[in-house]
Amino acid sequence: MRFSPSPLLAAGAVLLTLLAGCQSRTSDTATTAAAPETAPTDTILPPAPNDGITATGIGSYIKVLASDAYQGRKPFTIGEQKTTTFLANEFKKLGLKPGPDGTYFQAVPLVEITGMPAPTMQIGGGKQPLTLNYKTDYMAFTEQEKEQVALTNSPLVFAGYGVVAPEYGWNDYAGLDVKGKTVVVLVNDPGNAENDTTMFKGHAMTYYGRWMYKYEEAARQGAAGLLIIHDTKPAAYPWSVVQSSYSGAKLRPQTADRGASKCALEGWLTLDAAKKIFQAAGQSYDEAYAAANKKGFRARPLNLTLSTSIRNKLRRQTSKNVVAVLPGTTRPDEYIIYSAHWDHLGIGAPVNGDSIYNGAADNASGCAALLSIAKAFQQAKEKPARSIVFLAVTGEEQGLLGSMYYASHPLFPVHKTVADLNMDDLPNMGPMRDLTVIGYGQSELDDYARTAAQEQRRYIQPDQNADKGYFFRSDHFSLAHVGIPSLYASGQSDNWFKGKAFAQKAAEAFEANTYHQPSDEYSPTADYRGMEQDARLLFRVGQRLASETTFPQWKAGSEFKAIREKSMAGK
Repeated sequence: MRFSPSPLLAAGAVLLTLLAGCQSRTSDTATTAAAPETAPTDTILPPAPNDGITATGIGSYIKVLASDAYQGRKPFTIGEQKTTTFLANEFKKLGLKPGPDGTYFQAVPLVEITGMPAPTMQIGGGKQPLTLNYKTDYMAFTEQEKEQVALTNSPLVFAGYGVVAPEYGWNDYAGLDVKGKTVVVLVNDPGNAENDTTMFKGHAMTYYGRWMYKYEEAARQGAAGLLIIHDTKPAAYPWSVVQSSYSGAKLRPQTADRGASKCALEGWLTLDAAKKIFQAAGQSYDEAYAAANKKGFRARPLNLTLSTSIRNKLRRQTSKNVVAVLPGTTRPDEYIIYSAHWDHLGIGAPVNGDSIYNGAADNASGCAALLSIAKAFQQAKEKPARSIVFLAVTGEEQGLLGSMYYASHPLFPVHKTVADLNMDDLPNMGPMRDLTVIGYGQSELDDYARTAAQEQRRYIQPDQNADKGYFFRSDHFSLAHVGIPSLYASGQSDNWFKGKAFAQKAAEAFEANTYHQPSDEYSPTADYRGMEQDARLLFRVGQRLASETTFPQWKAGSEFKAIREKSMAGK
């Protein structure tokens, strides 16, 4: 996962991950969330402690995990077998304990759904019938594990942003019964989409703006279907990304009800298609949009119906999370998690004759940092009072599947889990002065990160693209979703020796030429010192958390605060 520049850059390479998985690392200064703290001006790096974390060590792990022999580390392939075995063996060699069931693996049952939507979607009830075309006008899929799902004359309802947010006094479903109906909603959230700083979190997207939330809420409301209106500016990615993201086989978590609790139909509409629907309903899209961005909005029926279907091919298999534990000395029943995803894209379309998507940065780098931090904890003279959990998860590239499974099937109690420190796609452009915190302002972990950054003579800054919602796009979010305070941070935008312009240029070049391409490979000449910095910083944060008796808290206004409080109250 990376931090994205212009949303139109390299759209073909971004695929699913702009919507669910890894993100790009480049920043867009036009959407700066807040000014960074004062930057140091010294040109000499602070001396590195002898803690076992080294750029050379990180590079050696990346060399293995990103080798062609691992075939791009895609779930359900020989690459998964090699990767999970390697990680488990490394944890074992370090003397770490397996999970509570005596194994280094957590089985993650997944279902592969290859959806084949009908070529058209019929909109009835207007003066003239309206036919929408698959891919051109809409994308459709289902999480229900059925050979076919169909909606016939499902009533259409416009429900604004599809948000129920009590802390913001907002309920787009107020007084609305959507059972059996298909709900049409806007992308993003009210404040972010309109850049209104008085609504929600203003420029910074909240979880309510994420497509994942909108599908979840529609299902909770009993809707048969949900369609999100795609608009490039507030979405931050073009329609081509939606097309490529929701085509072909997709992995989903296996559930006890086989997806029956999900909407039968989930999908997207182009803005032009949405306007045609409103026109067929005798309503103005622009007026509906304006109304949806005002407090007190009430959903409105479109007096139209929708009919379409999806045929599916189903394949059920089991992937693996890898887990290892360093038991705490005095409070072993309290846990600090370090997380990183081990998967990448596998073997795909060849580029310049190379078809292996090795994923050196994304995310062999995070796994290398994970192993390096584990080594540092084992080498430390003072062992942690709290237990340290090292969690390498599957299926991030398919939508945070491994971390979501862990969050819903935790191996260690959620209310006893102090924090999650996540590593994903660490930059390899050398030492960095900045520490960019994704989701800055969410929790007290910002303060821990600041202290550790100051030890390295670095400065902390918020995500410079908070409007893109990157806090919700890596595995830490799955843990946050169940209330566990989570930190996702790394150096991104200010190279120690060459400055911000160099960092920006290097990041843009990576995005355009390497991100999610076969060229994301191990290089013996790469500068892994920035990864060393970030791994050591997170090691220091974990050491401090392990030595305390208190738990870091979500800050006022965080959408995860109430979840945590409920979890802790029910312990």
